[in-house]
Amino acid sequence: MKTAICTISSSSHLFKTEVMFGSVRPLTGADLHCLLTDGTGNSDNIIFHSLSGLTGPAAEAIRTKYSGNRLRWACKPLLISHLLQQGYDGVIYVDNDICFYSSPDFLFEELANKAMLLTPHYYPANPGHEPYWLEANFRVGLYNAGFIGASRAALPALDWWAGCCLYNLKKSYRRGLFDDQKYLDLLPVLFDAGIVKHKGCNVAGWNRIMSPRSVDGEGRIWLDAKWPLVFLHYNYYTIRQILNGSEPELKSSWMDYVTKLRAIKPDYDPSAEARFTMRDVWLYLRYFRYRLERLTER
Repeated sequence: MKTAICTISSSSHLFKTEVMFGSVRPLTGADLHCLLTDGTGNSDNIIFHSLSGLTGPAAEAIRTKYSGNRLRWACKPLLISHLLQQGYDGVIYVDNDICFYSSPDFLFEELANKAMLLTPHYYPANPGHEPYWLEANFRVGLYNAGFIGASRAALPALDWWAGCCLYNLKKSYRRGLFDDQKYLDLLPVLFDAGIVKHKGCNVAGWNRIMSPRSVDGEGRIWLDAKWPLVFLHYNYYTIRQILNGSEPELKSSWMDYVTKLRAIKPDYDPSAEARFTMRDVWLYLRYFRYRLERLTER
């Protein structure tokens, strides 16, 4: 089985890509690919791609319509399709702020029976406790777009997802939109998409409650006491949870991750990723609206 692991990065965040691929390289025989949205990359271990090499019904329109984050989001289905059409049997896409701790090869084996694989957010889902999180499943999406697995049978689904990304990439709870991610909810309905049940995949701050962490005597992290950690998603929310002390089991892994990032980018400041931004203003406004709607309903 010919397999690939891929990501998308800008030049400014290539140091994260190098750490991510460095973590998975000893754990798999998959080829490693990166779509660089600006500039050129050079590595003996990473195969780089440019935007001009992407093809498909929506490719040119996406390149023309988007830039920045939206361009990277919209290019996910294009990159995965491109690799599958190059002859790969299974392709795994991951965001470049992910770090691997166990081999992901079992996911390629699952792709022998499914066209696509998705990882649930595993947001809290108890209607009697923190209902805001329960409803977040429906606002933000059931599945996290930081991981996508696909086999050649997924080409029609990837074309559909690319078309959705071209249609609109915005956050609008009212309209049921959330960037490239909310569209994933329909994949198991419309196509042969499976759900990864291994809770060690795509571990992040948002699934702390649903996937309790523990550390064994050898320092290995387990989820629900039975799932070994496979890969951890160090996005801004996970970093905040670690820095504020809510994720003590992840602290050692985080410190090691920062050391690896600084080996490539010495001035990397992890606290900068956890600072309050306009994104937080947007989230707080949405939360206050949610609270107001609940009060009004009563």
